Amino acid sequence: MQPRQSIIEIFSTFALFDTDRFSAWATDAKLRRSIKNCLEHSPQAETDKVWALYWHKIWQAESNPLAAAHISAYLQEVCYWTAKKMTLNFKSQCSIADCFQIAIARVPKILKNFNSELGSNLKSYAELAFEGFIKDSLRLHHEADICSDWALLHKISRKRLIGALSNAGYNSQMISSYILAWECFKELYTSVGKRTRVLNKPDTSTWLRIADLYNVQQSSQLMCTSKATPESVEKWISSCHAAARNYLFPKMVSADAPLVGQETGNLLDILPTSEDTSLLMQIITQEEQTNRQKRQVELTQVLTNAIASLDTQSQQLLQVYYSQQLTQQQIAEKFEIKQYTVSRRLTSIKRALLLALTNWSTNNMHIKSTPDVLDAVSKSLEEWLKNHYSHTNYLADN
Repeated sequence: MQPRQSIIEIFSTFALFDTDRFSAWATDAKLRRSIKNCLEHSPQAETDKVWALYWHKIWQAESNPLAAAHISAYLQEVCYWTAKKMTLNFKSQCSIADCFQIAIARVPKILKNFNSELGSNLKSYAELAFEGFIKDSLRLHHEADICSDWALLHKISRKRLIGALSNAGYNSQMISSYILAWECFKELYTSVGKRTRVLNKPDTSTWLRIADLYNVQQSSQLMCTSKATPESVEKWISSCHAAARNYLFPKMVSADAPLVGQETGNLLDILPTSEDTSLLMQIITQEEQTNRQKRQVELTQVLTNAIASLDTQSQQLLQVYYSQQLTQQQIAEKFEIKQYTVSRRLTSIKRALLLALTNWSTNNMHIKSTPDVLDAVSKSLEEWLKNHYSHTNYLADN
């Protein structure tokens, strides 16, 4: 893959694939006009990292689709290399192009969870996030490949199924009925020694029993008196597994896919444009840059102090793991301990550092430790450790 050089290219082009190989960079005219206009109004030359923060700030303030498109373009290269690395680690499961589409489709989640105040840069955060998305997707796809529709309904959680039905457009009343029918299905069809990955479609007598159980429970749970037939229950359950597959394994649609019913144009053509660049002056100011640098210094000091408080062997484990990049097995041989001991020690060490970091962010930045925040902080910690020991190693060599 030929790296992009100019700011205009970085924020307005997308990777094209030929079979499973990178082919070329495709320019989106709307995004090119947008970033070019911003550059013309910018008082000074800014790096791609600054522009990435700029578009992220706009997206946070307005959920602006144009800003999201610019970020998606910006993350093309890191997404490609992450996808390529994952295909090498999980051979024959997925192609580079497939992994790329799986990851790049999750840019909205990255935009939502990324927090620049934690001292992370967007590309480093995205690299870790993309890797997680691809791993989760490959795991789910593996489960789906060996699961029938009926077995998938046994494996899916209530929360995921509600999300799937909501994503499919069903209203709350229908979702409640479908969920109750699903629960009756699970109780009667998976409780008789049929907990397998290849469950077949229930027979007529089973549908009748499921409908009867549904009718008994709906009066108390749904406050409804209308009776469900075996045919209607079967239809609802079928809708559940269809919604679940579409939700868990959505079809990827390229941003340059043609619009339905039109000979020319693509999806990016319908993105609204914004010529207002005044926000740039508001978010890229000397005061904000100073505050961000101050927080990064404080964050580094917090983690440096936390590492210094660890026992000698823990510090040595971090050093060889991140600086020398030894595997856990190699570390076990070096310290003459078991591999699982190394794994547990590293997990315990990182948990202690994560606690120090979350306490600092709570006390100094008033950020509540929600699951999304903990996920973002964990990725920031991993990125910081890699950079810290890489820098330490560089200084030692020079």
